[in-house]
Amino acid sequence: MDEERETLQRIVSTLVNKNDEIHNFIDMLNHTISNVQANSSNAISELDEEFDGLYSILHEMKGSMANTIQQEEARKIQALRDQLSQCNRALESSEELLELAVQSLDIKNPVELLEAARQIKDSVTVASAFRLSLQPKVSDSMTHMMVDFALEKRMLQAVKFLPVPKAPKIDAEACLVADNCITVSWRMPEEDSRIDHFVLEYRKTNFDGLPRLKGEQRWEIVDYIKATQYTLSGLKFDTKYMNLRVQACNKAVAGEYSDPVTLETKAFLFNLDNTSSHPNLKVEDTYVEWDSTGGKGQEKIKGKENKNRGRCTNRTGSKSGQHPVRKSSRRSNTASPKRALARGSRDRFAGESYTVLGDTAVESGQHYWEVRAQKDCKSYSMGVTYRNLGKFDQLGKTNSSWCIHINNWLQTTFSAKHNNKAKTLCIPVPDRIGVYCDFDGGQLSFYNASSKALLHTFRTKFTQPLLPGFMIWCGGLTVTTGLQVPSAVKTLQKNENGLGCSTSSLNNVA
Repeated sequence: MDEERETLQRIVSTLVNKNDEIHNFIDMLNHTISNVQANSSNAISELDEEFDGLYSILHEMKGSMANTIQQEEARKIQALRDQLSQCNRALESSEELLELAVQSLDIKNPVELLEAARQIKDSVTVASAFRLSLQPKVSDSMTHMMVDFALEKRMLQAVKFLPVPKAPKIDAEACLVADNCITVSWRMPEEDSRIDHFVLEYRKTNFDGLPRLKGEQRWEIVDYIKATQYTLSGLKFDTKYMNLRVQACNKAVAGEYSDPVTLETKAFLFNLDNTSSHPNLKVEDTYVEWDSTGGKGQEKIKGKENKNRGRCTNRTGSKSGQHPVRKSSRRSNTASPKRALARGSRDRFAGESYTVLGDTAVESGQHYWEVRAQKDCKSYSMGVTYRNLGKFDQLGKTNSSWCIHINNWLQTTFSAKHNNKAKTLCIPVPDRIGVYCDFDGGQLSFYNASSKALLHTFRTKFTQPLLPGFMIWCGGLTVTTGLQVPSAVKTLQKNENGLGCSTSSLNNVA
């Protein structure tokens, strides 16, 4: 009995679930029917608007052309009336001469007859009747004002519903990746005058080739592109590649996406290694600030309140013009720089070093990153170092580290440092500084990141992997990574290397 009851309960549960599914499906069908009716009404309304617009254009054209015909009619009638008036005046003058000539025939006196004949002859010679053209000045034909709508009728009869646009084709060879910008070019497989705009979608990835279905970032969308080319600017290249695809849209519908194209976005990406940082530094990804309380626990900086806590002086935070803290990926974006070994085995920087290193080493190639200091920073440095920098060492005071140093305590000083030697740089300190490292070429250069003006260059031979290094006292630094070497820097480097001259007196072959 219990078994039958349990079986019956399962049947009841199954029927209830099935009934719910059918109810939901009925609701969906009713909703779909309503949508079909609403969308059909909208399509008819739009059709009425299109035809009303067409009627309005035809009515306007009819009025304009009828007005032209009426103007032509008025011109011809006026010309004929002028000619008619001239003929009437000539006829009246001719009839007067005729009457005078007839009367002169009755003159008996030969002398008087001769005089009368001479006068009549002179009058006839100058009479307008004999200088008058007896052809109409204008034709009565109006055939040149006729219209033929045969072609237009065939065009109207060929009007159909808008077709779905074909998928565009991205021209991979015409695409350009430079200066953290991507210029994408595409074309339609055939001419389509009804295309209204294009939609470009892009997605960052670490996989070469076609996009993956799982584990990928969402597509970013750029809509309403009128041209067949678009430049994505201000990108941070924190992955190895980027997928791109395009679709064409007409007034009614969007077409299929183009075949996706994958472009390499090589750049130097790193974060700050908080396991190496001085206890008085708070570090999060690419932001570091000095903390007089000792940075207990190395808590992550979250929010403006935490940023303002423990600094030397009151600051205005974002008003200083610095970039916001970036939540960047921990994955490397280039094959040549390698992630530094875990630093749990080494001591943190201590004493007055106030230093933190990058977590990715440079072992080959050319790389670039930028640094922005808060306006109230008292002292800060940026450069590169070998891994053997001691826990009490400061950047630029060893033969294995190179940097530029800015001191805003009492008065501003700007200098390049290496092997405990300093060279004063008699130039203004930029708001943002670019660091260019050519490992194979043995060159470390610093630039005004905005104007790309060269600030200083070290020339040496690097014999060990290099880590980006930063020192900060009283203030904060934001490091921007995932950047390509700017084209302007490449040009300046090419020109400088061509001259074969050095801009540093601190060069040392290590």
